Amino acid sequence: MIDKGTDTTIYAFNKLVSLLSNVNPNCIELLGCKPEHYLIVHPVAREMIDNRKMFLSRRAVNSFGGYAHQQLRRLQNAVARDAMSQSEKEQHMLSSIKHAMQTFNDRYENFEDGAIKIYIDKSNKEDLDTEIFMDVNLQRYPLRDYKSLWAEMHGITKVYGKLNHRNNKKDEEHLAKHAMHLIRLYLMAIDIFEKEEIITHRENDLDLLIPIRNGKYMNEDGTYQAEFFELVAEYEKRLEYAVENSSVPKCPNHKMIEEFVMSVNEKVVSGEY
Repeated sequence: MIDKGTDTTIYAFNKLVSLLSNVNPNCIELLGCKPEHYLIVHPVAREMIDNRKMFLSRRAVNSFGGYAHQQLRRLQNAVARDAMSQSEKEQHMLSSIKHAMQTFNDRYENFEDGAIKIYIDKSNKEDLDTEIFMDVNLQRYPLRDYKSLWAEMHGITKVYGKLNHRNNKKDEEHLAKHAMHLIRLYLMAIDIFEKEEIITHRENDLDLLIPIRNGKYMNEDGTYQAEFFELVAEYEKRLEYAVENSSVPKCPNHKMIEEFVMSVNEKVVSGEY
């Protein structure tokens, strides 16, 4: 459930566990806040926080990497809106969608390689030179899963469409936020693989993040300096090294997670919660 008025999202318990098991950045960061930053902590939430490592796995490479990749693509697409052709922008969008698809089989019903094929070809539309097409060959595929993966692809195209039409100061502020968020994602992912820790409050990185949020590396015309993309490349390499030398398991601790879920359900049924 989403309340736009308060910018609040409420997940059902099983859905939240699924998202945490896939190291979803928006959810896993809830387990890495400082104690004083939690307003109310339910016993179930306390157990999640205390045992947060059971959710950590190398899936974070795709989940955090995918989010960071989307942020970078949003930034690149937006700042280059006037310099890039429509076909080049379409290629950017295709790359983002393909990156998102790398994690589909981790989160939805599996489908064979090539069952969903996306590619760029000449467009018959008057306002497009090229556009993204898709070939789909699915047999007995769950409709709800297809709806979810389609929603992800649609969400990416929607975001790119909005960024193509930015034209005011507010949008430049959004770009600065994207730039800061991109670096923060890399920092959190690196901590997961180097320290096996979820560190949401980046108090030790404020000197790096706040200037970026305030427009450091941004030119007067809203484009970004080469130094920023060099910084991104540096963190990409650091993350790659951290992953290669990490002891984080390939998959989350399914046994511990299943026992936790059963325990919570039993307490709910018995009226303890």
